[in-house]
Amino acid sequence: MNKISPLAYIDPEAVIGENCEIGPFCYIDKNVVIGANNRLMNSVTLLSGTRMGSGNTLFPGAVIGAIPQDLKFRGEETTAEIGDNNTIRENVTINRGTAAKGKTVVGSGNLLMEGMHVAHDVIMGNNCIVGNSTKIAGEVVIDDFAIISAAVLIHQFCHIGSYVMVGGGTRTGQDVPPFCMAAREPVAYCGLNLVGLRRRGFSSELIENIHNVYRLLYQRGKLREECLAEIREQVPASPEVDYILQFVTSSKRGIIKPAG
Repeated sequence: MNKISPLAYIDPEAVIGENCEIGPFCYIDKNVVIGANNRLMNSVTLLSGTRMGSGNTLFPGAVIGAIPQDLKFRGEETTAEIGDNNTIRENVTINRGTAAKGKTVVGSGNLLMEGMHVAHDVIMGNNCIVGNSTKIAGEVVIDDFAIISAAVLIHQFCHIGSYVMVGGGTRTGQDVPPFCMAAREPVAYCGLNLVGLRRRGFSSELIENIHNVYRLLYQRGKLREECLAEIREQVPASPEVDYILQFVTSSKRGIIKPAG
């Protein structure tokens, strides 16, 4: 049975799953679909195009599904899609998509901290942590298990790899490859995210192989293709190594440079 405050507004066309808790002054628009066991604290707004799975907790002031802050948007039917078991803290904003991708996606198991923004057509994976006041521009892709600290600015079209740690206050206009730490001004590669990798059960051998990939990738005085060829020759193949190689070769904005 749902527990819905009499002070909440729910459009008759909205679809609400079972066992949801909806607090006072929440606003749920038409063309909204949410699953079971969601908790919306007071003053949460779900606008047209919101699609939400189960088990999410939304804190006061969160706004999901607002139209994009993109002048190319022409009112097309798009969605903001949220998975399961996310924690979305106070005043988080997640805009819906544009004609570019048609949807903004936040996966499952993520923690989005106070005041952060997810712009149109962002694709965020699972089990990510995004800090207070971080702003993610349109069409950014964030892979699983990324940790993005507070007050980070991520430029449109950037790609953030899995298991990265992006330091607080960082601004990046380039892609951050997987398993690494990124910080400084201008943003730079600052080594592997060793603590994060060990916490996630990466073996010492695998961590050493990943380290060797980046040691070879960031050689000075060599062309990128030469570095990639050496990686393929010298580092044992694995899904993690293949992921780094695919990430680097498909990068459209270029990857961050090493510190120093």
